[in-house]
Parts: sequence; C-alpha cells; structure tokens
Amino acid sequence: MTIHLFSILLLLVQLLALQKPQNEINRQGMTVSHRLIAPEGYTRPDATAYGNYLRDFPVKAHGTSVLTYNGQVSSLNPYSKAVLDLPLERQDLLQCADAVMYLRADYLKNNKLEDKIGFHFVSGLYCDYASYKKGFRYTAQGKWLKTAQASSSEQTFKNYLRLVYGYASTLSLDKELKKVPAGISPSVGDVFIRGGSPGHCFVVMDVVKNAQNDVLFALAQGFMPSQNVHIVHHGHSLWFRLGTDYTGNLPYGELIAPKYLKRHF
Repeated sequence: MTIHLFSILLLLVQLLALQKPQNEINRQGMTVSHRLIAPEGYTRPDATAYGNYLRDFPVKAHGTSVLTYNGQVSSLNPYSKAVLDLPLERQDLLQCADAVMYLRADYLKNNKLEDKIGFHFVSGLYCDYASYKKGFRYTAQGKWLKTAQASSSEQTFKNYLRLVYGYASTLSLDKELKKVPAGISPSVGDVFIRGGSPGHCFVVMDVVKNAQNDVLFALAQGFMPSQNVHIVHHGHSLWFRLGTDYTGNLPYGELIAPKYLKRHF
C-alpha cells in the first residue's frame, strides 16, 4: 500500500514537472531576440532586413510596467512580457496601428530608404515623407499642398509621424497591407490586423521553428489610450502558433488567425 502511494506521488511530481512552463525570458537581454528565449528544439530562421531590425529592437529593463501616455499603469500590463524602448509622448498619439507605422517608418529612415516612407489616411490621401520634407502639408480643406519650408530635421520626422497618427488608423493600414497567402507561415514584420473603429493589430516581432517546421511567433501591440508598445503573452506562453484559437486568452486574441495576417510587401 505504501509503495503504491509512493508511485502515485512520484507520477504526480513528474506530471507537474512536465506542465511547468519553460523559462522564456532572459532578464539581462536588451533586444527582442536576446530577451525572448526560443523553446527547446526551436531556432530562429533567417529574416528580412526589416525582420532583423525588429529582432534587434531595444527593450526596456525586465519588469518595466506598461504605462499609458499620462503615466498610469496600463490595464494591459498583466499581458506584457517586455516593453519596447520607443518614444511615448505625453499625448494620446501612439496607438495600435501607429505602433506598426512607427516601426516601419523608423526602419526605412534608419536604412536610408526615406523615399519609401508613406501611409494612406483614412480619407485615401497618400501622405509620403519625401513630400513632407519638401514642405507639403495636409490642409484644413483636405488638400496636400506645399505650405512650409523644406526640412530634413529630426523634428520634421516627428511632426510627420504625428500627422500620420492623426489621420491614419487600422482602417487605412488594413487596406494598404498585402494579404499573406493561405498556408504561408508568419514572418517577422507581418501584421495581424482587422480594420475598424475600433480595430486592432499585432506585429510579429520574432519567429522560431523546429526541425518539423512547427512555427511559433512572438507579438507586440500598441493600444488605446496611447501606451508603451509591448510583447504580449496568452497566459501560458509568449509564443503563439497559427491555427490556435486565442479568443479569451488575450484582448483581441481572435485576430491571431490566418485570415487577418498581412505584410508590408
């Protein structure tokens, strides 16, 4: 009887050990790929230049809370695994689609591809940074006219992004991104998006896969009101798998599905 009870207890201990979540965070890591630990047996496949930019994106110190633009701890803080180290102004500007557009624009600017920076407003007008640098501005009449002096300063770039944040949204971003064909796994830089008022989106910040080509990915999001962009988790892990239903595990978790997967090119 004693031996039988010991066997049962040993089995329970083994089961609990199997269920114990793997450590997924390197507390000393200061970039996305250094902070996020790939599950055992998984490695990071090659990514595009933009994908490598996202993997190398700096993160704040481990344990940093997600704050809203007015300094309050966000209600989404419990869903955060890491906070991206990007500017958060004291205005309600940087929301979910804005975060995606910021990352894309910042990558293009830092790689001397400024002529490719441009986003559509909800109205349909295309607001490109090359024209903005030349002095073109969006007027109260809804026209795109040259009304300012040409400038390539850092402040000009910030002002351009503020303009985009004000007139673009998930509605416009959803239309200009390209649908990822069925059966294609997510790549770093892809976006899960549903346009709406409100809509929402997540950006794929990292991807890992194993020898059986099982692909897992990590996601970041901005939110309303404007707050720190952060890597999310679904309760059991920060790694997601396409085809799994995350409804109820994360706000807007239903968007992590093939039909919402898009990319910039």
